[in-house]
Amino acid sequence: MAGLSELASRLRTELGTEKVIDDRQELRTYECDGLAHYKVVPGLVVLARSTADVAAAVRACNDAGVPFVARGSGTGLSGGALPHADGILIVMSQMREILEIDRDGQRAVVEPGVINLQVTRAAAAGGYYYAPDPSSQQVCSIGGNVAENSGGAHCLKYGFTTNHVLGVEFVDPSGNVIEIGGKAPDSPGYDLLGTIVGSEGTLGIATRVTVKLTRAPESVETLLAGFDDTDAAGQAVSAIIAAGVIPAAVEMMDALAIEAAEEAVHCGYPEGAGAVLVVELDGPASEVDAQFADVKRLCDQAGAFELRVAADDAERALIWRGRKSAFAAVGRISPDYIVQDGVIPRTALPEVLRAIADLSGQSGVRVANVFHAGDGNLHPLVLFDDAVDGAAEAAEKVSGQILDLCLQHGGSITGEHGVGADKAKHMPDMFTADDLDTMQLVRCAFDPNGLSNPGKVFPTPRLCGEVPGRHRGAHPLVEAGLAEQF
Repeated sequence: MAGLSELASRLRTELGTEKVIDDRQELRTYECDGLAHYKVVPGLVVLARSTADVAAAVRACNDAGVPFVARGSGTGLSGGALPHADGILIVMSQMREILEIDRDGQRAVVEPGVINLQVTRAAAAGGYYYAPDPSSQQVCSIGGNVAENSGGAHCLKYGFTTNHVLGVEFVDPSGNVIEIGGKAPDSPGYDLLGTIVGSEGTLGIATRVTVKLTRAPESVETLLAGFDDTDAAGQAVSAIIAAGVIPAAVEMMDALAIEAAEEAVHCGYPEGAGAVLVVELDGPASEVDAQFADVKRLCDQAGAFELRVAADDAERALIWRGRKSAFAAVGRISPDYIVQDGVIPRTALPEVLRAIADLSGQSGVRVANVFHAGDGNLHPLVLFDDAVDGAAEAAEKVSGQILDLCLQHGGSITGEHGVGADKAKHMPDMFTADDLDTMQLVRCAFDPNGLSNPGKVFPTPRLCGEVPGRHRGAHPLVEAGLAEQF
């Protein structure tokens, strides 16, 4: 394997000196993504400005046997863009051009460094928007959204990133530029597009993305409901969905999350609330009016002590301001925190929230809950002070126990943040060894040398010539002649 200094020399020749960083202090800028308690200084950084730059960097890595990791805005919360100490970090944030807004075709073509919210702003003049809206949509990039299959508040009704991507231009781990999907939906053959979206950079790097644009709704109504506790709020959520109403968003915050939001942005949520719901309906005006009356009635029946309907866009923005700021706001009440991400069946919300409260009480580790209640996607914020001996370890333990709760109730270890480096160790809790081996075979078909974002998603590498893990004997698919073991 060539040394990084030799690789840096090659890349400076091919890409230009200004696109290659090897100064130790400058490299530290990229030592983590949004999961800041995992840090690795990359061996080298390439600032890509074009598909050709990405392909050249990947080819160089492939030739030298050096691992590479792609990074967009660095807002990921599972360590998916955590660098490799002996590898190259390919930074995509300068590839930020919106190449096409096709309103008649309801699609846009963008580079991966384009910020999520910028797509909506570019499409707004024609009455369209880009539906997937992570809480970080003002800063997160489309390429990262594709890698992690990101969601957001409105994904209950409109689906995740995978439901809004029509095609990608893609650099595979050998440095080849390929096109997958296109401008029309449902290309023939294997669903490679569905495989790539959410693959967390382990199959290659998207360098251009064609996304669907959604027609802006005729009417939007937003409601803030205050409850005494999360039990009552959870019952309201279940009642709304059971009534056949699919809101654009149903978000819940508990008392500690409300406290943090009030301290940070003074959003004016109901005083004394143990939980609040933000419920938003959109669609044809007649449908929204009818369903909104049902939502208010169901919240009343579940015990809401205050209902506040946004009278205009300014009041709607204020209601959302508290929810959208919650993750950052928690920094006001705790110096450090882990943003956990797990999924449970919606009907289990009251039981699981009580169990999380019990974990918090028993461990002394505070947990604030702010999450997408409509689809059971929890985001517990596990608070700690890293300056206190053992506090980080205690928070990690509680964070893992929350994932155990999700699995015990038939849920998942992640909803929209990805597995990354953070949750790879939890994958065997959810999948069998054969499940994981089958996923590895897919990964190996793209990346036989295991260079593309290694150390993410999979708990122990087994196939592709990587260090053998706990798998023993031939894989069942290999024995059946259905797959090849590299």
